[in-house]
Amino acid sequence: MLGAARGAARNTLDAYRRDLLDLAVFLKRRGRALGEMQEGDLTAYLASLEAAGMARTTAQRRLSAIKQFSKFVLSENIRRDDPTSKLDAPKRARPLPKSIAEDEMGRLLVSVRGDDSVKGVRFRAMLELACGSGLRVSELVGLPLAAAPRVGRMLFVTGKGGKDRMVPMSEEARAALDAWLGVREATLKLDVRGRPLPSRFLFPSPARQGHRTRQQFALDLKEAALNAGLDPTRLSPHTLRHGFATQLLNHGADLRSLQTMLGHADIATTQIYTHVVEDRLRDTVEKAHPLARRGVLSE
Repeated sequence: MLGAARGAARNTLDAYRRDLLDLAVFLKRRGRALGEMQEGDLTAYLASLEAAGMARTTAQRRLSAIKQFSKFVLSENIRRDDPTSKLDAPKRARPLPKSIAEDEMGRLLVSVRGDDSVKGVRFRAMLELACGSGLRVSELVGLPLAAAPRVGRMLFVTGKGGKDRMVPMSEEARAALDAWLGVREATLKLDVRGRPLPSRFLFPSPARQGHRTRQQFALDLKEAALNAGLDPTRLSPHTLRHGFATQLLNHGADLRSLQTMLGHADIATTQIYTHVVEDRLRDTVEKAHPLARRGVLSE
């Protein structure tokens, strides 16, 4: 149902599968099947997660998966009750996303511009797109070759739920992408006659998926961080996406435009960045409003 009706991404389906299998193992020890779970079983399961020191965010995601499953079973008339109806999700404060400062991102990009090897050219293209277009890492590594336009600086991206969007590229990203397209053939698999086999991916790889993996990009990013004199433990592909969003807002972008570029289905997801807008507006008022100069607004 999640895959066919809702168009959920592979990563989402894998997460639901892992969460429900974990519950199934717990229930088996209590002599129940997954479809036979009761409210008391679920309360005990959540307590076991807390006792094991599981992060509240993870426990909340687990409960969300269980609730979705229970509602599905109910809607299909497999059960007549919903044992999750009275369960509350573990409370948590939504943390601000980790980001990367603008000068740090600049240092990171500069540090990769001198490597003319095929690997270096590939990583520079991927990094420029990650920093300058705010792509999810799954979107970045899985970009089809057709996503790269022949001319212009608009990238065609298929995001979560199979939704398409256009994302602008910077001049540097366009140049890095062109450089990569010039050497991309050197990374293709060869047939028995030594001729390159075609690949539909922009960043092909011998990996099972046929393209560079998230893990490979993350490792390359850690290495680049060290070369740029940055702390590699503070950087991840997701950090670059948050850095892109934060810098856009700092330079005057609005939340609706940012929502479109990030591919968020709901503006509520984009609103985690409202602190950036609030800080910018407060700074603008304090600098520009005539009453602020007389200290009235700061009192």
